[in-house]
Amino acid sequence: MLPKVWFITGTSRGFGLEWATAALERGDKVVATARKLDPLRKLADKYSSTLLPLELDVTNREAVVSAVDQGYEHFGQLDVVINNAGYGLFGMVEEVSEAQARAQMETNFFGALWVTQAALPHLRAQKSGHIIQVSSIGGITAFPLVSMYHASKWALEGLSQSLAQEVRGFGISVTLIEPGGFATDWGGSSAAHADALPAYDALKKEVAEQRKKRWQPGDPAATRSALLKIVDAEHPPLRVFFGDAPLAMAKADYASRIALWEEWNAVAIEAHGTKAP
Repeated sequence: MLPKVWFITGTSRGFGLEWATAALERGDKVVATARKLDPLRKLADKYSSTLLPLELDVTNREAVVSAVDQGYEHFGQLDVVINNAGYGLFGMVEEVSEAQARAQMETNFFGALWVTQAALPHLRAQKSGHIIQVSSIGGITAFPLVSMYHASKWALEGLSQSLAQEVRGFGISVTLIEPGGFATDWGGSSAAHADALPAYDALKKEVAEQRKKRWQPGDPAATRSALLKIVDAEHPPLRVFFGDAPLAMAKADYASRIALWEEWNAVAIEAHGTKAP
């Protein structure tokens, strides 16, 4: 198998750093972007000829286009584009400020959109490529306290499902990775928090207790081999979970949705102007 060229955002920690390392260790080439490049110094020293580290704020569309073009020109192709940059915003809907809501969407959704748009001309020209969007189990279901995070990932899910249909004819694949809970810094120093309203104190305590029961955090390093299987697949999936909890959660959520839609289907048909059969 010929070496692949990867473009990965958010490589300073977590999944991004693990995946960049996995690609480099097997002989691939990586354009690794991050807001701060210090965490990439060891990799840069070890893989000086196959790693191109670039400082990048994905909310800056002009900078994104420049970074993607630079990566393409440096290595001569792009095979795998991973939109991994993102963070968690904790706060009830009523608590989140306008600035926090916009910043969450700018990074988690628009950042991925800008990278995708910048990469597509190169991928179409070479008639190949694989765009991987890092979504979440929170991209298909939702919990209290992280509404804006869910909004950003649900938006990414819809965009990517449309995108997959639009670019299939150009030989480009699209995959949404939907991780469950992992021992990354998602809820740590990289997270943002809204100013608290006392009215939600009891619910927040309940949410915290439920979260402890729901998640047994996975090991980010274990995702390396899983990701490589997806990247190397002849027919990669549009969606794939990472972790042992998401599938059961998705089944329960979707079963509940279908049951509710069926319960109210007579009203749905009434709204169309016809009688229920």
